[in-house]
Amino acid sequence: MTEYNPIIRIDDIRLAGFCVTGARRWFSEHNLDFRDFIKNGIPAKDFIAAGDQLALTVVERKKAREELNG
Repeated sequence: MTEYNPIIRIDDIRLAGFCVTGARRWFSEHNLDFRDFIKNGIPAKDFIAAGDQLALTVVERKKAREELNG
């Protein structure tokens, strides 16, 4: 079985209930490039590595949506 490691995009953050302004601030606080994220997304594994509940929530909700939608 492969590890779940989708690309997280800004829509995933918004669908998890977080705002873009807050996401920008979160990326800055975690020394991650927000502009690169907007352009390319970020692998879930790298996002979670920030060690923050926001990242875990976003990834868990994305996985739940994908399971629900097939």
